[in-house]
This record gives sequence, C-alpha cells and structure tokens, in this order.
Amino acid sequence: MTKLSVNINKIATLRNARGGDLPSVTQTAVKLQEFGAQGITIHPRPDQRHITRKDVYDLKPLVHTEFNIEGNPHRSFIDMVLEVKPEQVTLVPDAEDAVTSNAGWDCEKHLGFLKNVVSELKSQGIRTSIFLDPNPEMVKFAHETGTDRIELYTEAYALNYPKDKEEAIRLYIETALEAEKYGLGVNAGHDLSLENLKYFADHIPNLLEVSIGHALISEALYLGLENTVQAYLKRLAKW
Repeated sequence: MTKLSVNINKIATLRNARGGDLPSVTQTAVKLQEFGAQGITIHPRPDQRHITRKDVYDLKPLVHTEFNIEGNPHRSFIDMVLEVKPEQVTLVPDAEDAVTSNAGWDCEKHLGFLKNVVSELKSQGIRTSIFLDPNPEMVKFAHETGTDRIELYTEAYALNYPKDKEEAIRLYIETALEAEKYGLGVNAGHDLSLENLKYFADHIPNLLEVSIGHALISEALYLGLENTVQAYLKRLAKW
C-alpha cells in the first residue's frame, strides 16, 4: 500500500493569517497521525510565510510516523535538517518568491551540486528524494546523484486528468518504470486530490508515498479531517 504523508503547510498559513497558535500546527500533526496518516510533510521557506523554523523543531518529537521535510537545499536549510534529522528530505528547486513548487530539478545541469547535497544528507542517515518532472530521460541523472527516491511533480497530471486521464498519466508511468530500472523509489505530490488520486495510485508502479496538503486540507473543510484521511487511505488501498 502506498503511504499517505499529509503536508500541513496550509494549517500554518491559516494560523499565520491571525497570529497566535490557532489552528495549532503541532496539534494537527498529532491528530493526523491518530487518524491514520502515515507521515507528516512540511515545506519551510526562507520567508517563513507558513511553516517557521520553530515549527520544524517543535514537530520533530511529535512525529512518530515519518517526518518529511521539503525545500530548496540552501546552506541554512541543509544545516537545519541535519540538526532535526527527519526520516526523509525532499529536495525541491523552488525560487524564494514562488507561491508553490512549480518545477522539478534539471538533474543533468545540477548534477554536481545535487551529488554533494545528497551525499551530505545520506551520511547522516537521512533518506533523500529529488523532486522531478515526468521525464524518463531525467531519471538517469537523478540516479547519478545518489538519491534514494524521486518525487514526481504531479501538477500536470492533475490539470490534464479531467480531459484525458490516460494521456495525463502516460509520462508519469514511463518515468516511474525508468526509476524502477535504476532501483529508485517513487514518491509523488502536488495537486493530487480525492478526484484524481485513485487512478494515479492504481497505475504508477512502485509508488511508495504520496504527499498531499492543499487538496486534503481544503476537502477537510467539507468532510472533516478524520473522514478525509480515511477517504484518501481507501483510494490508496490495493484490495
């Protein structure tokens, strides 16, 4: 079964809109795990517009499933995750002013840099994943970085799913198959939702984990958080 890691950035965004600690990022993480989430994902950015550095350290002792920290591997980010030592770090090439992640790595162009970052993280026992567009030709270079996994950037799939789901998923399947050839694990995230998740999970080989935040938190406004998590888990079930 593919694991569900819930990205709680949107909880921090809502909290920061008013100040204070409501809704509580830490309490949300605890409750999500009680409700069945198999991991907690955060994506702290330099301007701390949602997840703050304090959140990162506060969450560490509370996440007993899997802690996944995403981010652009600037030196300050690397130093922070080396201190916190989450189970997984997902390397994302987002610009500081990006509203949200909007592209995967060009692993060929940044091969030397990524090799160094991956090596440093893995030397401390941290699993690494590289955010990647659905491009089978890029998998070879991702493999050369030494990463453990790739994370498929699924915005294009989500956008095209209502029009032609078979075409929308085609390159993702090809990329996942290429990753399997190189022994890389496959994660996925960005705009996956109750509408499009099951088809994706049923067709992507070796899909180990999905990281879902915006859609899940939005749908929880209607369904309730516990019901939403259970609904996602049912869509990931293979039986």
